[in-house]
Formats: sequence, C-alpha cells, structure tokens
Amino acid sequence: MKASLQSRISMFQATVRRGLSGPQALAFLPAVALGAFWLGGEPALIFVALGLPALFVMSGGFSQSSPDQDEGGAEADVINSAAAQTLANHFLEQARSTHLSTACILVEMEGLDDLAQRGGDATADTMRDLTLSRLRNTLRRDDRAVRIGDARFLILLAPAVRLDLESLLQLSTRLQSAIEEPASIDSSMRYLSASFGFCGSTRLNDAATGEDLIESAQVALTEAVSHGPSAIRAWSENMRVAHSEQKSLKAEIDRALANGQIQPWFQPQVCTSTGRISGAEALARWIHPERGIVPPGQFLRVLEDAGRMDRLGEVILQHSLTALRSWDQAGLDIPRVSVNFSDSELRDPRLVERIQWELDRFGLTPQRLGIEVLETVIAGSPDGIVARNIVALGKLGCHIDLDDFGTGHASITALRRFRVHRLKIDRSFVTRIDRDEDQHRMLAAILGMADRLGLETLAEGVESVGEHALLGQLGCDHVQGFGIARPMPSDQLIDWARDHTVRIADAQKLGRSTK
Repeated sequence: MKASLQSRISMFQATVRRGLSGPQALAFLPAVALGAFWLGGEPALIFVALGLPALFVMSGGFSQSSPDQDEGGAEADVINSAAAQTLANHFLEQARSTHLSTACILVEMEGLDDLAQRGGDATADTMRDLTLSRLRNTLRRDDRAVRIGDARFLILLAPAVRLDLESLLQLSTRLQSAIEEPASIDSSMRYLSASFGFCGSTRLNDAATGEDLIESAQVALTEAVSHGPSAIRAWSENMRVAHSEQKSLKAEIDRALANGQIQPWFQPQVCTSTGRISGAEALARWIHPERGIVPPGQFLRVLEDAGRMDRLGEVILQHSLTALRSWDQAGLDIPRVSVNFSDSELRDPRLVERIQWELDRFGLTPQRLGIEVLETVIAGSPDGIVARNIVALGKLGCHIDLDDFGTGHASITALRRFRVHRLKIDRSFVTRIDRDEDQHRMLAAILGMADRLGLETLAEGVESVGEHALLGQLGCDHVQGFGIARPMPSDQLIDWARDHTVRIADAQKLGRSTK
C-alpha cells in the first residue's frame, strides 16, 4: 500500500511538472494570473504568484536534472555502464508516469579500429566526435545520445505516443544514413559503416528496468553485427530465448572443452583426377549430453565472446593429430589433415613453436598438417605478427590453404608472400555451376588464374554429382562437400575411407575392362 501511495505521489508530481514547465506554462500563466486578479483581486493575484512557484518546487521541478549531465549542467559525451543504466531508468520512469513509451537504440561503428591503425588515434577520436554530433543533430531535442565504448553509442528516446516497430526502424535507418556519410578528416575521405540494435519499452513487461531495456537492445545489436555490415535488428522474444541459450552455453563452455565434448569431426577431401582421398578438414563439433549436437554457428560465437578461441584451437589441433596418427596405424593413406586457425590464434607469438612441438610429439612431419586461413585475414593483415606466423608456418613445411577464396580481396602479391599452396574456393562460387552459365564462367576464371600461379585448388560445398563432374572437367584439383561425404568422427572415417578405396578400385577395374 505504501508503494502504491508513493507511485501516486510520483505521478502527481510528474503531472504538475509537465503543467508548470515548457511552452504550455508560458502560454497560460498570464491568463491564470489575470483571471485570479478579476475573481479575487490583489490577494488572489499574490496567492497565484507565490503559490505556483512553491507548487513547482514541491513537485521536484528544480531537482529533475538528466542523469547524464555533469556538474556544470552540460550533457556528457561519454558515460559508463552504471550511468547508462541510471539514464535508461530515468527515461523509463518518465515514460511510465506519462503513460507513454520510450526506446533504446545501440549503435556499433564498424571500422574504427582500422581507422585508428591507419590514421592514428586522433583521427579515430575525431570520427567518434563527429558520429556523436551527427546522431544528436538527427534526434529530437529531448532525446539523448552518448558514447558508452570505443565504437558504441547509446540512444534513449524521450517519451512519445508512437514508438512502434515501424517508427523505430525508420528512425534507425535515418540515423544510419546520417552517420555513414563520408567524412573529410585530415584532407582524406573516411568511410565507416554502422550496425543498429533497438528495443522499445512496449515490448518489455511492466517490471522491466533500464538495465533490461539496454540488455534487450544489446541482444538485437549482437544479432545485427553478426549479419553486418550495416545491419539493423529489432529485439524480439525469439532473440531473448536465443540469448538465454547463449548465456547457458557460455557457462558450460569451459567444462565442455575440458571433458572432451567439443572435438573435431572430419570431412574428406577427394582428388578429382584419381578419386583418391587427398586430405580431411577438421570441423569443430559440440556433442552436448542433453542438447545433442550444438550448431557450430551457435557455440563458436559463444567461444569468441568468452575469449576461448585459443583453447578451442589447441583442442582441435591435438585431436586432429591424434586422428591422423590413428589413420596411419589403420593403414589408411590420408596425406594431410587441415585445421582452421582463427585470427586470435594467429596473433600468438608462440604459435609456430607450439605447432612444431605438437608435430614432434606425435611423430608427424609438418607436410601432414594443413593450416587454413581465411582470405579476409590475409587481406587485412599485410604486416605484423599474423603475417610473420603464416610465413613461418609455410617455411616450416605446413601447407597453407586460403579459405573462402573470393570473399576477401587478397592480392596476388599476398598469395606469393604468404606461401599459399592451395585456394579453397568459397561455396558461393560452386553452387549451381552445372545450371548457371555465369557461375560457370566465374569459376573457370578463378581456376585459370590459380593454374597460371601454380596453386592447387579445392572447391567447397560440392553437393551434387553434376557439380563434382563439372569441377573435374574445369580443372579443379580437389573437391569437398556433402556430395562427397558429411563430416564424421575419426573412427567412422576409417570405415568410410576403406569403402571409398574399394569403390575407386572397382571403378578403375571397370574402366579397364571396357577398353
């Protein structure tokens, strides 16, 4: 009952503040004073003149400063998470007391780190200030825009009648267009992109706090960044469920790595000219005791957020080398196992030393290990520790595979410098090549370039016999995909490889008998 009384008092104070502040007060105050004088004379005029200010003070009118203001009353440009939550609570309370709605929009600027590396910290700071200025110039007077991180901005919208999904999406689009405009800094044009995630207060329950509002917008922003660049996402209940699952998986990730729940499954790679197995790619799989197989796209994001990609790399490498040795002991001829290395792993100064030690421990030569590096990593790391590690691994004897070729704009000079042995052609260039003439010509051009550079080629995502046959005709050296075999545990690969060897031998006998 006490809480209900306090709520009513707060609503009354808010109503009085709204009535006694703003342009409406300036419009009606002279009329109120004149009316009091006509009806009650000078005593009534004095009562109104003294009573209204007193009522405004009692309603807390002079104490209602915005939580994001500094001591001088100016709006802060950068605030921490605690201040952000306080500010969000302030906006939520205003909205609820007036039976209106508010919203939180989070903005992630993409490319600021690269800008700082190329142009220096001062250039990046100038771009941050310009971005904040552009946001504020696009918003309404009572909206708030502040920076809450190196590349992240928080926007809280003043209470309004209509802040539904459509209006928030339109506002986010306008804001995005404003801050993605090219900027001239130090006589150079700078181009950045921005992802947006937002949540309106009407989509949350009545007990939601400012922290809940910001967290919901954060979930939407995470989804936007993963689908970026320049993506916009609105928070939904499905996102909340997915976010809860992500948090649950994050709590279990260390135990899963320690208990062997996360291990590599292996997808065979086949030579198009002989049909023989030319290698196998190690792909991380999480076999959860209750959930079953957790999709890689889901748990890899959890690992990255938890900063455990390096540990995953160690686990996958050890299991892959163990599998390779077991295949040798089973009498299989599998020349190489390929392992994906993340950007964070490639930044490890001791990476080459660690891989050399692991190879020696398993009694394997470096030529038996393939290092798969995304083309975007090579294109974006012409110098530094990443480049030195890749070059050193190539000199060691490991085979360097350039993964997802065609998506990262690596130069021909980079292919030579990084000692790339094989191009892994992205599946987007492989799909429907037996039915799409444009795809056919594009792939033929890539294969022709690789041939002239003396590089081997492997096509990913081969799903049909027609694609497999046409790739062989065009001169692609190796193929991999569901049309060949799905990823499988190392022990199942032994049975599959033996059956495959028998099929190839039978096909060769059939070919000789028909001549």
